[in-house]
Amino acid sequence: MSIFESLDNLRRDYTKDSFNEKTALKNPFEQFKVWFDDAVNYPMMEPNAMALSTVNSEGKPSSRIVLLKRYDENGFVFFTNYESRKGKELEKNPYASLLFYWDRLERQIRIEGITEKISSEESDDYFQSRPYESRLGAWASKQSEVLPSRFTLIREVAKLLVKYPAKVPLPPFWGGYRLKPDIFEFWQGRPSRLHDRIRYSKRGGLWVVERLYP
Repeated sequence: MSIFESLDNLRRDYTKDSFNEKTALKNPFEQFKVWFDDAVNYPMMEPNAMALSTVNSEGKPSSRIVLLKRYDENGFVFFTNYESRKGKELEKNPYASLLFYWDRLERQIRIEGITEKISSEESDDYFQSRPYESRLGAWASKQSEVLPSRFTLIREVAKLLVKYPAKVPLPPFWGGYRLKPDIFEFWQGRPSRLHDRIRYSKRGGLWVVERLYP
């Protein structure tokens, strides 16, 4: 059997649940909370892991996994180095998308919208809640730049241990972004690939709910 044949045989049917316009809550943030709480209460490693996709000035997309740290009806917050690849791309083009995928629940949620930096006060509030070593790591990492060796990174952390033996200040190049959604799409796996896809689109300040072809 070739690798292509073995890949062709990797398939499963989705039978766990269903989702439709009648059961969908009118507010997508409330519907998100229902599904997110289901994921949190299910035995999975990091239910708040999400794929963040950005686009550079040449129109080339890139994706990576980040962690959702806060959300409410103002948007979804994640933290990063502003000088990283994603930070530079968001500076050029603030539009981005988030994707949550919970395989054990046979669900995914796609969220699209515009991002903005949160206040330094809000960023510092979260930063100070992080473990001490993680705060030092934020200072030590020139995220997305070429690293000569792991020893170089460890040496930088060692220097910071001496410089900041107790309180570690918020780096000026590090903080949070808030994605403010204008589109949500809730996907529930169904048998025979006839999946349920319910989209919320913001139009004139109101959320319009529609079913999409799978």
